[in-house]
Amino acid sequence: KKLLFMGGEFGQRREWNHDMSLDWHLLDFPQHAGLQHWVADLNRLYRQEPALHRHEFTPEGFRWIDCNDHLHGTLSLIRFGAEHGEEIIGVFNLTPLPRHNYRVGAPTAGFWKELLNSDARDYGGSGQGSLVGAEANPVPAHGFRHSLNLVLPPPGAVFFKHGESS
Repeated sequence: KKLLFMGGEFGQRREWNHDMSLDWHLLDFPQHAGLQHWVADLNRLYRQEPALHRHEFTPEGFRWIDCNDHLHGTLSLIRFGAEHGEEIIGVFNLTPLPRHNYRVGAPTAGFWKELLNSDARDYGGSGQGSLVGAEANPVPAHGFRHSLNLVLPPPGAVFFKHGESS
């Protein structure tokens, strides 16, 4: 399960101490406020998107797209909900380098909206990514007939959902 201990949601640096309050003053710094905003939006996305929690403990809720791209330091996956169209693609760049023209297999053609990008300026990031989303074109990749051509932020996580209009 997901676990953040007291202060983790805004990047508290000091070890938690039951005799002291959390370092709330850190929220005066953009990096800490951005992290708090990211965690809030990530939690909101988790609650709103059935694919992220519906089949949390069963194999039909998850599929790796690519978990072996050691060269680029990336991971990609799909989470499935109960209904077609609830799929969420998550792509993670674990390096300090942006990945331009990064191809990721997609189960369905059409537009995939970027729901959340950890490198967004709102979170203190550089604003790199595929911005509004990407079109899945008929270019085979990772065992799928279609794929997305993405810009992956350094280091970052991006989430996409199919069928949302551009």
